[in-house]
Amino acid sequence: MRILFLGDIVGNSGRQMVKDHLPRLRRELELDVVLANGENASGGLGLSAKSAQELHRCGVDVLTTGNHVWKFPDIRPALENEPWLLRPGNYPAVAPGRGAGVYELGENLPPLMVVNLQGRTFMEAIDCPFAVAETLVAKAPPEAVIVVDMHAEATSEKRALAHLLRGRVQAVVGTHTHVQTNDARILDGMTGYISDLGMCGPEDSCLGMDNDIILRRFRTGLPQRFELAKGPCMLNGALMEVDNGHCRGISAWQYRAS
Repeated sequence: MRILFLGDIVGNSGRQMVKDHLPRLRRELELDVVLANGENASGGLGLSAKSAQELHRCGVDVLTTGNHVWKFPDIRPALENEPWLLRPGNYPAVAPGRGAGVYELGENLPPLMVVNLQGRTFMEAIDCPFAVAETLVAKAPPEAVIVVDMHAEATSEKRALAHLLRGRVQAVVGTHTHVQTNDARILDGMTGYISDLGMCGPEDSCLGMDNDIILRRFRTGLPQRFELAKGPCMLNGALMEVDNGHCRGISAWQYRAS
C-alpha cells in the first residue's frame, strides 16, 4: 500500500494547491490512498463542510482534523454523516463525529484504519490521547493497516505516542506545528514515524500567515488580525510504503509547482 499523508492544509491557497496538483500526483506517485489534515483549510483556521467536501472530491480519501475543528458550525453534521471525515477521538464522546474509521480500498488491498488524536501539552485539557489510542487500536480488524494522526504541539508527546503504539500500528505521524521535521524513521521494523508533516500552503509565511502581521504581533505584544500570506505555495507531507503489515519506508515529502 502506497500512502501519501499531507500536513495541515492552510486556507484557500492551500486547498487550491491540492486541487490543482493532487489528481496528477496520485497517478504519478501511484498512490493507493491520500490522507490529509484539513483543520485549517477554511480561512486558515477551521474547516467548513464545503471545504471538506471540496478536498474529498479532488482526491483526499480521509480528512483528519484537530483543535480548530469546531470553528464552523456546519462541520458538525458533516462529522456525523461523512465516514471519511474525522475529529480527534479523545474529545468527549458527546462531541459530534468519530475519531477513527476503517476504509475498504479495493480487493487487492487490506482495510485501512485511520485514527485521529489530539495532544494535551500546551493545548486544551481533553481526554487522554494515550488511553483513547489503546482503546481504538484494540478495535482494529486484525488485517488492517493502521495510520495515526497525532495532532499535538509537543514533539515529546507525539514521540511518546509512537513508542506506545510501536509494533502495533503501521504509522504514527504528527500534525499541528506546520513545520515539517527531518526525523522520519521506522520503529521495530514496523511502525513509521515522523514528528510533523508540515503544511500545505504559502511557502513564504509564518505558518501560512502574513509575515509582517505575525512579526508585528511578536514585537508589540498586541493582538493582530491574522491574514493568510500570498505568493507561491507548496505541499508537505510524508510518503509511506506498507507491505505485509510493516511500514517498509517513510520519508518527508515536498512538492512545489514549477
